Amino acid sequence: MEPPALTVSAAVREHLRKLCLHEFPCGTGSWNKLRFLPQTYRAWRELIPREEDAVGPGEETVDALLGLVCSPHSPWALLEGSSAEDRFLRELAIQNPLMLKDSFFYTYFRSLRVVDKQVSLVDNDLLKFVKLEELVLSANQIKEIDTTNLPPTLKVLELYGNKMTSMECLCTCPPPRLQHLGLGHNKLLGPLESLYVTSDYWPNLISLDLSFNDLTDLQGMVSGLRTLRRLRLLVLQGNPLALVPCYRGFIIDGLSGLCVLDDITVAPSEKHLFRGLSHSGDLLAHEARLVVTVGHVRGVLDSSVLDPEPGPQGPFITYRYYVTYEFVEDEEGEGDEYGRVLAEIVKPPPSTEQLGEVIPKEPIKEAEDSVGPGLASQSQSGELEESGASAPLPRPTDSAEELAKLRPRLDPRLWPSPGTVLFSTVRKPWSDVIPCNYEMQHVLKDLVRLKAFLLSGTTVTIVEEKILSWPAVPPSPNSPSAAKKGKGEKDKKGKEKDKEEKDKKGKDGKDKAGKGEKEPAKEQKGSKKKKELRKDLRQDPPVLRVLGSGPVDLEPLLSGEPFMSTVCNFGVVRTLETDRLTLYRDSKKNKSEKAKNAALEARKSKTKLPAASEISKLILKFI
Repeated sequence: MEPPALTVSAAVREHLRKLCLHEFPCGTGSWNKLRFLPQTYRAWRELIPREEDAVGPGEETVDALLGLVCSPHSPWALLEGSSAEDRFLRELAIQNPLMLKDSFFYTYFRSLRVVDKQVSLVDNDLLKFVKLEELVLSANQIKEIDTTNLPPTLKVLELYGNKMTSMECLCTCPPPRLQHLGLGHNKLLGPLESLYVTSDYWPNLISLDLSFNDLTDLQGMVSGLRTLRRLRLLVLQGNPLALVPCYRGFIIDGLSGLCVLDDITVAPSEKHLFRGLSHSGDLLAHEARLVVTVGHVRGVLDSSVLDPEPGPQGPFITYRYYVTYEFVEDEEGEGDEYGRVLAEIVKPPPSTEQLGEVIPKEPIKEAEDSVGPGLASQSQSGELEESGASAPLPRPTDSAEELAKLRPRLDPRLWPSPGTVLFSTVRKPWSDVIPCNYEMQHVLKDLVRLKAFLLSGTTVTIVEEKILSWPAVPPSPNSPSAAKKGKGEKDKKGKEKDKEEKDKKGKDGKDKAGKGEKEPAKEQKGSKKKKELRKDLRQDPPVLRVLGSGPVDLEPLLSGEPFMSTVCNFGVVRTLETDRLTLYRDSKKNKSEKAKNAALEARKSKTKLPAASEISKLILKFI
């Protein structure tokens, strides 16, 4: 059973109760009873305190009681952030407590603020506040409002942060004198909302705030707002319609009397610049364009200095580095289009069930032991790095627990969030400053999803890709394919030998010359074969390790900022020891021992604290 809905009048009564207007030091009691006339005459003079210099025993003076209320160190002081009305009522409850009756409250309040009180219903008791001009009901649970319960004297109505999905309920009987309407941070959605912002419902409206809703019809909204002749201040930022190009210019030209748009004063130069733009509504693009730029990466550890020198049989280890970021996925499949041009889209690797591979029965730990020490290690991302030759896979297992153990243990930071695509820069080898030189333009038509993505932000990650390469394993001589191949080659050689014996006579000179030419040809063929063997390497699947990851706030773009730049700092991943190893490896390449010593001395003199791994700069902007 759901609890009864909390009304506005009930919240006001609860607020007055917490002010303790009838308890010490307010109200009447033994601390001030002799100050007031007897309650025998029903006249206004009964409410006036006596002018007495002396007070009775056990009573407090008015100044002393006011000091208890106004002193910040007093236990009866008001809470921090209390309104001026609250302070006035507390002081009035000390000076003239007999005035605090229901009739006084209904005629006194011109402003009511009921904020974050879980109110869900606007009841008809509000009509008793006959002089109410401002009603603030922000951060509550209001879904609909019966406007017949609103006092006709209202000039300001604020409903920020509620759960309203449409303005239709407000247009049943709107307050005729309303000058400001605040409906920001609600759930207004749909093209029909532009029908409820016309002068038929709000003839005296001067200020309108519809920020951070889900409004998408810019052209229809401007058509409705054009009828509000007195409108001077408008806030639409945070809506999907504010993400389209020429949003500000279209509104400024369409609403000639507007003075402030999205808390920015409309300059005369803007009116001149955007003149005639509102008449080109058919050419208005219903899509958003954002450009993402990644500059360079510095402070990354060169992991190759920690690896041993490869032997003749490998492994040959290569490292590459790249940056990934999440971006909302458009319904039209922007990933396929952009992936061929500027960026590479990283998608989760298919599971073993999708590939139809046989799942080994033994756990991964046993596989590590079988490879031997130094051939397998565990990366920071939790993914198994395998360096040895792959062993034959045993039969599949039927155990669900074993299957869960054998699934790839990937770092969750390498997976995109739901509804997003993981974009990456081009993979680059290590250097002290890794240039990314990345720029991507995203064009999205689903503006509601784009708004939700900008509110949640993106995640930027630096990834290290490690690839182990091995010489190709020659086929075993006992294998059937090798035996078949050897037999075929033997027959072929026999036929060639018979042919050479038949043509041997009369061709001795040519044969000698041919032999002289064949020797270097064989040597050339042998060297070419060696080169082919070096190129013919078998590569293990890449092992990914996250070097740093962090969130990036994108809400400024939704709040009207056309440009945003940030430096992503992921902390220290390099140490002085690894820097010395890198220096030693580089110095070995120097031919001169003197040059090596000079480089070492220069590096020691310039040794600094470890550098932080950072991306500089990540830039996002609207175009």
